[in-house]
Amino acid sequence: MALTLSRPARRRLRTLGFLSPWLIGFSVFFAYPLLATVYFSFMHYNQIKEPAFVGLRNWKYVFQDMPLFGPALWNTLWLVVVMVALRVVFGLSLGLLVTKIKSGVGLFRTAFYLPYLAPPVAATVAFVFLLNPGTGPVNEILSKVGIDGPNWFNDPTWAKPSLVLLSLWGIGDLMVIFMAALLDVPTEQYEAAELDGAGAWAKFRYVTWPSITPIVMFAVVTGVVQTMQYYTQALVAGKLASGVSIGPGSVIQPGYPDHSTLTVPQLVYSMGFQNFNTGAACVLSLVLFAIAMAVTMLLMRKRSGLLAAED
Repeated sequence: MALTLSRPARRRLRTLGFLSPWLIGFSVFFAYPLLATVYFSFMHYNQIKEPAFVGLRNWKYVFQDMPLFGPALWNTLWLVVVMVALRVVFGLSLGLLVTKIKSGVGLFRTAFYLPYLAPPVAATVAFVFLLNPGTGPVNEILSKVGIDGPNWFNDPTWAKPSLVLLSLWGIGDLMVIFMAALLDVPTEQYEAAELDGAGAWAKFRYVTWPSITPIVMFAVVTGVVQTMQYYTQALVAGKLASGVSIGPGSVIQPGYPDHSTLTVPQLVYSMGFQNFNTGAACVLSLVLFAIAMAVTMLLMRKRSGLLAAED
């Protein structure tokens, strides 16, 4: 006897079938890793022996006894605030510039977008070479005009700003996104604003900005998430600037100079795969996840300044 299902049941099964790829991906790549991270944060686990329950010992160690947690968290939050803000402003400015250019626009688009295509490691290596305080061309050019260039990646004060300059050099992704949003603003609104006597700033404030606000929100939220995971550029820049050779079997201690480029993702890797303290690494990962979620939820509130409140 064949099993017959009602129409609502068949509809639910069909919907579940269409959702199954996403449900499987969410369960395997997000839900299970998150639950496993929470589980191991209460365990002593060195990836060799069986996990042993230790309660809140890992959490106490991270928040009270880990000396590098404070500098790593400060550096990460500093990069989130400064790097994300400058990238959004700079990307929007370039988008506005490119949309206003009348001739040679293709050349400018290509020139601004090409640096984004460079692999992160290669781009960082080139940038460290350019900003080398002794032999780099940037300081040589500055010295010819009477300016003593800083030590850039070798100076704790300038190391994080140097990383910000590196991120601004590869701003092509945001430029393209903002350029598409700006070109999508209806020209009729600009014409109506001109008839009302609006100047350039008034047109940007009352026409352009309300139209591109969702795109700005997207850029800010994705920028926060990406910067909270900032790892490769800071690690490579610190190692190259320190002059330590990186070879097979070498243990890399991140954060040069004076832990000024140490980020929480670097600390997670160091604790989990160099010191084999999986419990502490999981605690750091959960702290990073909680901060990213809190910042994202704050930004996506209706009255946060980026999204207008609904009437």
